Formats: sequence, C-alpha cells, structure tokens
Amino acid sequence: QVQLVESGGGLVQAGGSLRLSCVASGSISSISAMAWYRQAPGKQRELVAIITSGTSTNYADSVKGRFTISRDNAKNTVFLQMNSLKSEDTAVYYCAANILQVTMSRGYYWGQGTQVTVSS
Repeated sequence: QVQLVESGGGLVQAGGSLRLSCVASGSISSISAMAWYRQAPGKQRELVAIITSGTSTNYADSVKGRFTISRDNAKNTVFLQMNSLKSEDTAVYYCAANILQVTMSRGYYWGQGTQVTVSS
C-alpha cells in the first residue's frame, strides 16, 4: 500500500505565500516523477508543476516565476513553494507521484488534496 498525504494549505491574502508539503509512505521501492495538480470549482484538474527524480522541473505558464517545486528524496517528500499568490490560485491542490512498490508494481498515486484559498 502507498499513501500520499498533503499539508500546508490554508487561507492567505493576495500577494502572500504558502508552502505545501506531500509525504509518500508505504511499501515504496523508488519514486520517479512527483507533481502538484490543482482543481478549482467548476474547472478541470490541471498540472501545476512536476519534478523528475533527477530534479528537472516544469511549470504551468500561469505559475512560472511564482511557484517552486522541490523534493527531498530521503524523506519521500515533495514541496510546492507558492509566492505572490493570486485569487485565481484558489483551488484544491493535489500531489501525485509515480511510485514503484517493493512488489515491483508501479502506479501513479494521488493524495487527498489540500485547500488553498487566496482572498483578494
């Protein structure tokens, strides 16, 4: 079994910052890509940022220059530092990871989501 648990969401004023964390636990052999997605009310889930096991990163155009994704491989953790937040960043944020279990089964796993609300 694999579990991803996010934390760090909350309410912040426009222009403020938040740092999201996501810890993967369970029968993990290795983790390749880790990512953050978000889903705003009435909208489809979208990819916000992704980081490979080699720490290459990619971002949605809407967050470039404001958000930074990073990871701590020793702790199976991915972070999302969000600066200069805007009201349009309001959404439920989900982490996801491509995980190889000790059973040699690979899958793309999701966290339960954490709410980020930016007030204008």
